[in-house]
Amino acid sequence: MIDLTLLYKAPAVNPVNRKARSIPGLNPLNLYGRVFFFSWFGFLIAFWSWYAFPPLLYVTIAKDLNLTQADIANSNIIALTATLLVRLVAGPACDRFGPRWTFAGCLLAGAIPTALAGAVYSASGLFALRFFVGILGGSFVPCQVWSTGFFDKNVVGTANALTGGFGNAGGGITYFLMPAIFDSLVADQGLTPHVAWRVTFIVPFICITVTAIGMLVLCPDTPTGKWSERHLAVQQNLAVHGISGAVVDVPGGLTDKSTTGTDSPSDSSEKKLGFEAVEPKQAGGFAHEAQVGEQQMLDTARGEVVVKPTFREALPVIFSLQTLVLGGGYFCSFGGELAINSILGSYYQKNFPTLGQTGAGNWAAMFGLLNVVFRPLGGVISDLIYPYAGVWGKKMWIHGVAVVTGVFLIAIGLSNPKDQNTMFGLIAGMACFLEAGNGANFGLVPHVHPYANGIVSGVTGASGNLGGIVFAIIFRYNHKDYAKVFWIIGVMTIAINLSLSWIRPVPKGQIGGR
Repeated sequence: MIDLTLLYKAPAVNPVNRKARSIPGLNPLNLYGRVFFFSWFGFLIAFWSWYAFPPLLYVTIAKDLNLTQADIANSNIIALTATLLVRLVAGPACDRFGPRWTFAGCLLAGAIPTALAGAVYSASGLFALRFFVGILGGSFVPCQVWSTGFFDKNVVGTANALTGGFGNAGGGITYFLMPAIFDSLVADQGLTPHVAWRVTFIVPFICITVTAIGMLVLCPDTPTGKWSERHLAVQQNLAVHGISGAVVDVPGGLTDKSTTGTDSPSDSSEKKLGFEAVEPKQAGGFAHEAQVGEQQMLDTARGEVVVKPTFREALPVIFSLQTLVLGGGYFCSFGGELAINSILGSYYQKNFPTLGQTGAGNWAAMFGLLNVVFRPLGGVISDLIYPYAGVWGKKMWIHGVAVVTGVFLIAIGLSNPKDQNTMFGLIAGMACFLEAGNGANFGLVPHVHPYANGIVSGVTGASGNLGGIVFAIIFRYNHKDYAKVFWIIGVMTIAINLSLSWIRPVPKGQIGGR
């Protein structure tokens, strides 16, 4: 039976790395609840601003700037290209500087061009602005790395899926908010459309700035304190429980991980260590005790403490088959979501002209808002599978939802529905599995090369953007034949996932993460 008190009471924590064993999502006063809140809310605000252009782009902005269909498609591709580059950099930046500072940096860097939207008066200006606004999309990587750093393996899939799912909902919220703010400025404030759409972008700018400052002021880098002291904190926590020996040299590199034995306590028998339901660094007795063997605690310390990478050390992680699996899965799921989110309002207006800009935007918002339920569900199911089928079960879940997604995409593409109920029903069904696939992917990410979680998260996240770019280019050269591109994406999704299904989920001999 589900214990609802876990949603607000202080969680039991891992005594070595202080990661929480539950998610107090309804208690922002608690350290873990507060980090959880800023993880998802920060990404939601970023996603809202990142995708603030599409709801107004195809009608209002296109008319004001005299944009062609090609200009609109090119601006979508440019926005995704910037995010791809930022995500590749954000992963190693998280490992080196910590996810909190990387997260806030992405938000503040993206807030500036958001506020400058009013300075755009041409297609070239729009391209330049959307490129720099695309920095906001890179905030997904520190969002996931930060969440991974605060929640233990038994709930990390759920935590990552919730933060990512709630954040992705920003792509749906923007279809409600941007037209609503624009309509209010025109109808209630008497602004012309030429001025109103520019003023509209000041709202996300303010929200982004306040959120970034909040996470810097109110939240820590890690459950044990400063990012620079994470290795020392783990070493001290081991010593408190009677275990000695080096975990990693500080500042440390990927090659510094201890792969040999450590000094053992004088008692040769395996000790049982518990989890404390207290805030980090707070003294107290054991509560909510979960029995864990000494070797498992050592593996956690050796293999799951994030270390600073060099470029040479990062290459084997980036090009491993396991990282390829995660990247390939996210290429299809998140890449498909990004590309579809950019054109969905236009697709609805094409098939159902009577909806208009606001009506089509409201229905397109459904696609993004379903992330609130189905991306988290993908992570929750991944965690439920884990005790019974391990990491192989998590991996098969990724491929399973991808194949079903592909079937829905092919059905939409081949039927090209002209009936609203059929269209909206098929899109909703496809979104359920597509977005669950996003959650399923990041349910497996913390298990793969856990000592280089920033790199793995960055490459996986960037692969999603690469998929978005590839699919956006396909949309670009098929003009308004949206249905054709849907079935092309469906075929690619099924083919890619089946081709990766044979690869083992974690490298053979990997310490930690299992």
